[in-house]
Amino acid sequence: MPNTAQNFRGASIEEILFKQGFITADQLSAIKLESINSGNAVEKILIDRNIAPPDKIIAAKAQILNVPFIKLEGKAIAADVLNLVPEAAARRYIIIPFERKGDELWVAMADPLDIQITQFIEKKANLRVKPFLAHQDDILKAISDQYSQNLTSEVTSALKEVNDVKPQEELQSGPEILHEAPVSNIIDQLLEYAIKSRASDIHIEPQEEHTRVRYRIDGILQEKILLPKGVHEALISRIKILSVLKIDERRLPQDVRFTFTYQNNVVDLRVSTVPTVFGEKVVLRLLPKSTQAPTLLELGLRGSSLKSLETQLLRPHGIILICGPTGSGKTTTLYSLLTKISTTKVNIVTVEDPVEYQISGVNQVQVNPTVGLTFASALRSFLRQDPNIIMVGEIRDSETADLAIQAALTGHQVFSTVHTNSSAGAPPRLLDMGVEPFLLTSALNVVVSQRVVRKICPHCKGEFSAPPEVVENIKKVLGKFLPVAQNSLVKLFKGKGCSFCVNTGYLGRIGLFEVLSVTDAISKLILEHASSSDIEQASVAAGMITMKQDGYLKVLEGVTTMEEVLRVAQD
Repeated sequence: MPNTAQNFRGASIEEILFKQGFITADQLSAIKLESINSGNAVEKILIDRNIAPPDKIIAAKAQILNVPFIKLEGKAIAADVLNLVPEAAARRYIIIPFERKGDELWVAMADPLDIQITQFIEKKANLRVKPFLAHQDDILKAISDQYSQNLTSEVTSALKEVNDVKPQEELQSGPEILHEAPVSNIIDQLLEYAIKSRASDIHIEPQEEHTRVRYRIDGILQEKILLPKGVHEALISRIKILSVLKIDERRLPQDVRFTFTYQNNVVDLRVSTVPTVFGEKVVLRLLPKSTQAPTLLELGLRGSSLKSLETQLLRPHGIILICGPTGSGKTTTLYSLLTKISTTKVNIVTVEDPVEYQISGVNQVQVNPTVGLTFASALRSFLRQDPNIIMVGEIRDSETADLAIQAALTGHQVFSTVHTNSSAGAPPRLLDMGVEPFLLTSALNVVVSQRVVRKICPHCKGEFSAPPEVVENIKKVLGKFLPVAQNSLVKLFKGKGCSFCVNTGYLGRIGLFEVLSVTDAISKLILEHASSSDIEQASVAAGMITMKQDGYLKVLEGVTTMEEVLRVAQD
């Protein structure tokens, strides 16, 4: 909900900001004096000199004008609301409608006191306008985000035909008729936009008044469109028909997989439905079939970390563990490792849940607990398949851990993942599963911990000087790893936002890594049941680059931002 304005009678913008603590008494006097001497408006001086945050300046102006203030960043606008004002008019008058309440249309405006614009909108939309003040740049960015994606306009045109369709009536017509229905067009538009925007997931979520559609792009969920509540059941029914799920089962979760083709892109879709308070929520995971596993360099591994991992890959037996939370790119790293070592001279078998990408020359098995095919049972069978390399999707229990250790000790190279927050946390986790310390030290070769961060968009990338406190923090964290050239002047980078990155400033992702080699010193600590912090200290003393240090080095290279590194790698 927008902020309601508090009335500051007779106060000026600078006085409101002073009372709110955003400017000091000295700044207040200086601003008034400069305004008198130069003749410039106080608002312009405040923004030009970056004395206070722009949204706080505009919010103070809204209090003087006695109109509500609205911040549009991250706000999805319903397709039927956006369609009430054409894009050309929105850009010309710097306005955007963002909500409808009864016979009222809430509109963000750069000048909410312009009566002519208000009357124009009221005539166009046939609704009473309630004006809100918003920052001009915020409105223009919202216009670019909402109108120029084509998603909203395409879905809106399909919605006109749907007219709050009843799903039961559509279903009686049969699948052939349904395929041509407007609901089918909406699903196609949602999927096509996901492919164009490189989204990994689509969330279709029923709310009290709307159906919300969110996309996970570069690891971050972004709210893109709000659909009328009346179309929700028809959308879910259409998805269930496409994926051959039970249409009449709305009380229990369902999961399935199907294929969607858009132009030359063939995409596997994992569909998951869950009953919620307001209806069924659907999540679609997109797995492009044409995707090739990236190289280790493309993943973000470099320097001593890359050298350590490549050295361990040359060993004919032992375990290589990848660890990190869900969504940190562990499976992608495993695929990259397998692609690197896959030749006709080795037999590679994998057991995964699920098989996300097909790798040429690799025998991939998907677990199926309903028939007894688990990680442990598949791993036991693999040992009779004359393998050289075994990949286990995840070590979840003591049985799988024991079998993986035995496989490594009997001359096989084993790759797997485990859910721990750091590489030093993996050995204690395996010990907690009941693995004997002397077996673990013999089998474990290396542990790689990772996270993924968004990369700065190369099309709108700009540099700026780092504040003194940030420079000190970088020097403290990097220590001996700080590049010599960076000691005097530190330049950082960020994306300004453009059409290529949909005004986010980020485009694509890259990994942050720490690679812990199990040396004699680390083996001794494992035998002593040492804590993860002790193992980490010993690894750092031996020259391991921590994940945070790897992130800071990528910040100095201009690959990502401090905010992204701290978001995923903060202790």
